[in-house]
Amino acid sequence: MRIAVPTNDGATLSEHFGRSAAFLIFELENGRITKRETRPNGAHHARGDEECQHGGVEGHSHAGILTALAGCDVVLCGGMGWRAAEALKAGGISPVPVSASGSAEELVAAYATGSLITSTGNFCRCSH
Repeated sequence: MRIAVPTNDGATLSEHFGRSAAFLIFELENGRITKRETRPNGAHHARGDEECQHGGVEGHSHAGILTALAGCDVVLCGGMGWRAAEALKAGGISPVPVSASGSAEELVAAYATGSLITSTGNFCRCSH
């Protein structure tokens, strides 16, 4: 299983997955992290003038982000737009919003053991 975590600093969870600088990719076998990789988010979205807009861009694509997440099964995220969540699901990747904090590695380990604190309300439904 491969789990992605959006990051800006290479160690912790980014608040908004589409605006992250990169994705930390963790490969798990038997519930243990066996590999770690960093993939750049070359398609990251810039923050627009309003909190929940991407600079007024209509119909923007998430194809670049899906390419960066190729081979991943799950994305742990602090939040994302509903269109991004739907694009991930259509690409076979499960978005999992989390309300816990800590290092990306700690969050992945908690997910692997079933102890990660998840959230149900972090998919924005405004103009993403």
